Amino acid sequence: MNAALQATTVLPPGMHPDEWATRLELAACYRVFAMLGWTEMIYNHITLRLPDSVTIGEKQFLINPFGLHYSEVTASNLVKINLKGEVLDGSSHRVNPAGFTVHAAIHDGLPGAHCVMHTHTTAGVAVACLKDGLQQTNFYTAQLHGMLAYHDFEGITIHAEEAPRLLKSIGNKPAVILRNHGLLAWGATVPQTFAILWTLQRACEIQLATFSMGGAAAAIPVAEAIAARCTRDALQFSPDHGAGRDVFDALVRQVNRLDSSYLE
Repeated sequence: MNAALQATTVLPPGMHPDEWATRLELAACYRVFAMLGWTEMIYNHITLRLPDSVTIGEKQFLINPFGLHYSEVTASNLVKINLKGEVLDGSSHRVNPAGFTVHAAIHDGLPGAHCVMHTHTTAGVAVACLKDGLQQTNFYTAQLHGMLAYHDFEGITIHAEEAPRLLKSIGNKPAVILRNHGLLAWGATVPQTFAILWTLQRACEIQLATFSMGGAAAAIPVAEAIAARCTRDALQFSPDHGAGRDVFDALVRQVNRLDSSYLE
């Protein structure tokens, strides 16, 4: 987490500093999504696992309070739950079962999934509804070569029995299109996951615009070898190049100029 942001807040009594830092970063991410228009009324979720220094071995994560818009999420009103969906911090807010079911499965089943993001943007859902999904026809799809998974639609995601099939569909691919549903990304950190989701979202936006001008047949395909090279050359996902930290921090600075109440 950006140390400057952390320094502007007061650690709540009895809270581990690492939990507060995690809360600040996740709350900032919710406000970034709100600024970008990646919201769906009070629905959808971004979740972040708490570090082992806080949980002492048990997997716990933070999720948005059900009923609040992303623009209302703050560090203190995020809800701490375990993999069973049990509220651990005494919060009076509800947790949406649709968010808990999918996110808990991914946090539990994928060791590297410390952060999980899910959206229902127009471009994302539109591409998710296409039989052929996201096609390798633009600059952004070329940066996701070998990183994209698909999971077939099984209805509203509130049934735990879907979890094994979801994990099998995802495998080790961090960018996911939930068919007929929307987009999902997971990663080791908030900035890395954001970079993956932003690239996937941008790829869908460009495909939507391209197809509106002449359909799939008019799009110029990107060769497999070139796409593979683009993905290797892309800097935003690599830990050696900050894994999205610079761009995420830049967006948080924009949020701060608009409304920094998420720090509460």
